[in-house]
Amino acid sequence: MKSILQKEKKCWLCGSTLDLHRHHVFGGSANRAKSEKYGLTVYLCAPHHNMSGAGVHFDKAFDQQLKAWAQKQFEKEYSHELFMKIFKRNYRR
Repeated sequence: MKSILQKEKKCWLCGSTLDLHRHHVFGGSANRAKSEKYGLTVYLCAPHHNMSGAGVHFDKAFDQQLKAWAQKQFEKEYSHELFMKIFKRNYRR
C-alpha cells in the first residue's frame, strides 16, 4: 500500500531528496508487515534513518515523535480503536 503519511519522495524530517531510505514506522517482524499493509511508511535520508546517531533507529525521542504522529494520522484515516487492536500500544501521550 502507498504511504498514508507522505506523498512526496523526500526526507520526512529535513526534506532532503538525497540517499533516501523507506522506513516502516512500526518495526519488528509483525509490525513491519502491518506498517506496510496500512501505509505507515515514510522516506528518511540516510543520516535520519540509520547512518548517524540522529537516525530514527538510534534516537528514541525522534522514534517516539514519528510513532505518535503516525498514530495520529492513522486514526484520522481509520480509528483509535482499530489502531489499538492492530498495534496494541498507544504512542500518543
